[in-house]
Amino acid sequence: MNDLWSALCLVAVFEGLLLFAAPNAWKRAAEQLYAMPNLRLRALGGIVVVAGLLALRLLRG
Repeated sequence: MNDLWSALCLVAVFEGLLLFAAPNAWKRAAEQLYAMPNLRLRALGGIVVVAGLLALRLLRG
């Protein structure tokens, strides 16, 4: 459970770094996501989840 909290904290750090370093790029990306149809967003989310799980599986062995 401690690993999960550590991972969530790292996600917050990376998100914060993006907002701090490139706020305009982050806004443009958010606008592009808002303009996407829901079906495409769901597909993109599914791809990211599967890629993350595969990467985690490879790292954990």
